[in-house]
Amino acid sequence: MDVEEALRKLRAVRRFRDAPLRDEDLRAILDAGRRAGSSKNLQRWHFIVVRDRATLTELAKVGPFAGHLAGGAAAIALITPDPAGADMPLSVTWDLGRAAQNMTLAAWARGIGSVPATVYDHDLCRSILGYPPDQHCEYLLNFGYPAEERSITRPARIGGRRPLVEVVYYERWGATAPSADRS
Repeated sequence: MDVEEALRKLRAVRRFRDAPLRDEDLRAILDAGRRAGSSKNLQRWHFIVVRDRATLTELAKVGPFAGHLAGGAAAIALITPDPAGADMPLSVTWDLGRAAQNMTLAAWARGIGSVPATVYDHDLCRSILGYPPDQHCEYLLNFGYPAEERSITRPARIGGRRPLVEVVYYERWGATAPSADRS
């Protein structure tokens, strides 16, 4: 699958088969995250892989929309210095987003679904995963082989993405595309 096809076809998957990820697939996902570009090449991230079912079930309690973690094959906690900390540039969040997108695309290309979970209970997350106080986890990525095979091939929902003409301006706010670019 080429990159543009993967971008068009990528879907969030929240229900997974009860099957572990192959080690080579997990390594490829992690390597894709590690290879993401970062501001000044500082690579201010760490990834904690969780495969243990009991731990995944505990992580499912870190937020009201994190319940899907209990059914995944592996979760990857995205750990950075606290972006709200003193002297921490916001670029750390940009860098982490790039790493996360690389991971989800690498997974998708291998037939593996994913979905993020936002951490609301930071103390619980820290107590489960044991990262130090100067580190922060805002998101976990949940991975697994989709429970429904059609999750990989289903078309995008109608109305799922706003048209370019609604989100893109040219040269300044409010300026629409030249007539040739309006399609």
